[in-house]
Amino acid sequence: MRIVIVGAGEVGSHLAKLLSRENQDIIVVDRDNDKLDKLDANYNLMTSVGSPTSFRDLAAAGVNEDCDLLIAVTPFENTNLIACTIGKKLGATKTVARIDNYEFLSASGREFFSSMGVDHLIYPEDLAAKEIVTALRRPWVRNWYELHDGQLIILSVRVRNGAEIIGRKLRDITSSQHNYHVSAIKRRHDTLIPGGEDVVRDNDILFFTTTRDYVDEIRQICGKRDYKIEKIMIMGGGRIAVRLAHMASDRWEMTIIEENAEVCRRLPERCSGCDVNIIHGDARNNDTLREEGLEGMDAFVALTDFSESNILGCLTAKEFGVSKTVAEVENIQFISEAEALNIGSIINKKLLASSKIFQILLASDENTSKFLTLADAEIAELEAREGSKITQAPVMDLKLSKEMTIAGLIRDGEGMLVGGRTQIQPGDHVVVFCLSGHIHKIERLFS
Repeated sequence: MRIVIVGAGEVGSHLAKLLSRENQDIIVVDRDNDKLDKLDANYNLMTSVGSPTSFRDLAAAGVNEDCDLLIAVTPFENTNLIACTIGKKLGATKTVARIDNYEFLSASGREFFSSMGVDHLIYPEDLAAKEIVTALRRPWVRNWYELHDGQLIILSVRVRNGAEIIGRKLRDITSSQHNYHVSAIKRRHDTLIPGGEDVVRDNDILFFTTTRDYVDEIRQICGKRDYKIEKIMIMGGGRIAVRLAHMASDRWEMTIIEENAEVCRRLPERCSGCDVNIIHGDARNNDTLREEGLEGMDAFVALTDFSESNILGCLTAKEFGVSKTVAEVENIQFISEAEALNIGSIINKKLLASSKIFQILLASDENTSKFLTLADAEIAELEAREGSKITQAPVMDLKLSKEMTIAGLIRDGEGMLVGGRTQIQPGDHVVVFCLSGHIHKIERLFS
């Protein structure tokens, strides 16, 4: 596939990095030659210096009838929309634009931009707000992902001393039943694809694959308590906070603390119709947090523009006794460090946007079915083709790479786990968890 990425900023560069591993024909367009040089030197892709809104420059970068997907992710919404309109006119099969205005996601907005040649709109802040709602609905879980209307569930949990699973081999944990599968372990700065002899350690983050009937069993063996969120304090009044207020202020009692006076002044209008308490103050100040009742909150969500402040804010909230914390960590290099700390769920707009774009990529190339990208791992849902290697023998006899594990599969609309004796059949939708950079090797097993 030929994929043209317009914009070599943080989102575009991250996408280019991920997609360049997939043996796709990637071309990145930007005005800034220095940014392009860095990409050119480190990744398997091509670059083109030019304007995102120039017919000539986009055509020179390969936007034509052979372009399967044009992704416009510059920091400027109007530029992205114009680039997609031009790209469609030049012959691009599908176009994706990053936007900053939630109104555009309405049915009429989508219809309007579709008529202009913009096939898909991505609003990262909306994706982040939805992720936060998911985290707050299940506060004992770090991550929660549902496949095929919940037929399979992938969730992650940090385990600590006292949990019955600590110190046990994975083989022993599942010897008497096969209700869940530990697909990966995040251990400090490393993600491991575990085997049966691996032992669960204190502070590990375990990624489980299971079905809905056994979620509560996982909670119990991990030593987690289920509790209800009622009061939330939000640090930062940016776009994610506004989207969160519109999504869930009728579900939870919300307080937003914003340091910038001008931003704070506009918040009541932006949160019109939402039952939200808005405070002008510095949430990095412990006295402010105490005065605004942090000790009585069930959850603390840190959404400022600064990853370091968000991480420290969550650590402070934990010291105040807040059970659930969520931090927006936009610096991808900070994610491993943040996961090693006691700050609860971590939100990253780049990874969420990348996952969404991978889903769009699926519609163009049905052999590549990404639905989630983590900091250093990927989860893919791949369909087993007739005659593919993955269907030739039971899983235990396939000699699969140690960089991957088969987490589960969907067969005839029903989710099930995969054991060593399971034989994958043509038409099965198989969920694979692998380390970053290995998915293109795994795809060959399914084609």
